[in-house]
Amino acid sequence: QAESGNIESKKVVKVMKTLEEVVKIQRPKNVAEHIQIVKDDLKKVFGQDNKSGNGVNNNIPQTFALSQNYPNPFNPVTKINYDLPNDCKVTMVIYDILGREVIKLVNNEFKKAGRYTAIFNGSNLASGVYFYRIEADKFVQSKKMVLVK
Repeated sequence: QAESGNIESKKVVKVMKTLEEVVKIQRPKNVAEHIQIVKDDLKKVFGQDNKSGNGVNNNIPQTFALSQNYPNPFNPVTKINYDLPNDCKVTMVIYDILGREVIKLVNNEFKKAGRYTAIFNGSNLASGVYFYRIEADKFVQSKKMVLVK
């Protein structure tokens, strides 16, 4: 117990020292110097500049992915998350159990690499099984969801 308290107090001291270094009046000569000061301060506070040690931005997914909607079953709104590792055009379509198109949630839109959430509102649809399908670059995947009213 005392050991964990000691570790915690060392962390607090380290944070305080970092803040003392960062929070000081500086008068940069130009914009470039100001940007460099801010970058250096961010490195001091966060340890590194928004990238992992291998130079890959942690906010950009490494692979395409389509998540299971949440909640599932849903009534009447659900969220569908998907990941894009690179910039591409995206189409996401909802189909009924007979394969008829119900709605295009994303209609051949250009999206930058990143994580996205599509929101589907099934309030004007009957209860039942629906499918959602994403096409992004060469990635194509479908999943099942259930609307319960």
